[in-house]
Amino acid sequence: MSADNKAIVRRLYEEVWNKRKLEVVSEIISPSHALQAPNIFGSSIGPEAYKRQVLLFLAGYPDLHWTLEDTIAEKDKVVACWTISGTHKGDYLGVPATNKKVSVDGMTIHHIANGKIMDSYSNWDALGMMQQLGVVPTLGEPKGATAR
Repeated sequence: MSADNKAIVRRLYEEVWNKRKLEVVSEIISPSHALQAPNIFGSSIGPEAYKRQVLLFLAGYPDLHWTLEDTIAEKDKVVACWTISGTHKGDYLGVPATNKKVSVDGMTIHHIANGKIMDSYSNWDALGMMQQLGVVPTLGEPKGATAR
């Protein structure tokens, strides 16, 4: 069971996110799937909502790539530890394109039942992304030349 669940999660990252095969979303995401993450606004229920989130991310980062660093499976849960990287070429979270490259770590806990992802709880370094884009100062850095 754990190996099957890991394979479903790998499909999500490799086929949907990296190969842009959005049709796979309907195959592996449950109609009642709820996505919870720091960047989610509005409805996040079901495959169509998941596709919208993918498209929002890709609009901002057209070369976005996900690297699965590790997966851990226990019963009906799979934890995916990942790194995303890409170039900020379009608006994302209200930030216009900066053309800067970013690399951000995160993890998602996927609940799987009957061969589909039922729920996903994601947490990632959104602050780090904004710092890499230059829209938020890095913690501990002075704001200007006169700051001490």
